[in-house]
Amino acid sequence: MRILITGTSQGIGQAIAALFLERGHTVIGIDRKEASLVHERYTHVVCDVRDYEHLPDVEAVDILINNAGVQNEDDIDVNLKALIHVTERYGVQKCIKSVLNIGSASGHTGAEFPEYCASKGGVLAYTKNVAMRIAAYGATCNSLDPGGVLTPLNECVMNDPALWAQIMEETPLKKWATPEEIAEWAYFLTVTNTFCTGQNILVDGGESINYHFIWKDE
Repeated sequence: MRILITGTSQGIGQAIAALFLERGHTVIGIDRKEASLVHERYTHVVCDVRDYEHLPDVEAVDILINNAGVQNEDDIDVNLKALIHVTERYGVQKCIKSVLNIGSASGHTGAEFPEYCASKGGVLAYTKNVAMRIAAYGATCNSLDPGGVLTPLNECVMNDPALWAQIMEETPLKKWATPEEIAEWAYFLTVTNTFCTGQNILVDGGESINYHFIWKDE
């Protein structure tokens, strides 16, 4: 199948692209950075997802995975507006089999930077909108919403022992996911899955269920 993935130069997007290539698919990656993958079935397009006029002409996409994202003043423009534009261009078409949006646990809990949470919350709602529309083609659309993932973006806390200890106290499983683990979820939701749609799949090591219930000992 032909897989279009945004944000493939590092982290989760790179791991997803590598897994699809390993399993025999053709992958087109879009990233504002140069390619970090070299493979005969991989085509890399250097482009900012907000640069709508220069997005590549790609036809007959089987699977679209919206992974590109930031945590800065461009949260709404990149994480939400560009994701919508890319999906409307490549994902809402009769040949599509699956659309997957990489959301965030923060879209469920609100526990992060305000505009980042808002952008990811919008992704969760938009996912349901797309799922309703492409169901007519027999296609699925879900969001995969990770908690902590061991990526370069998070090294500022991963490499701080005090902050890392605090984070682990908030995470019942006492670990973060690897990009490869998230890639396996992405593969399952887009290739293996044919019936789950319009869902926001939270994969966060249990962080969102940690409610700090306190009670007096008998």
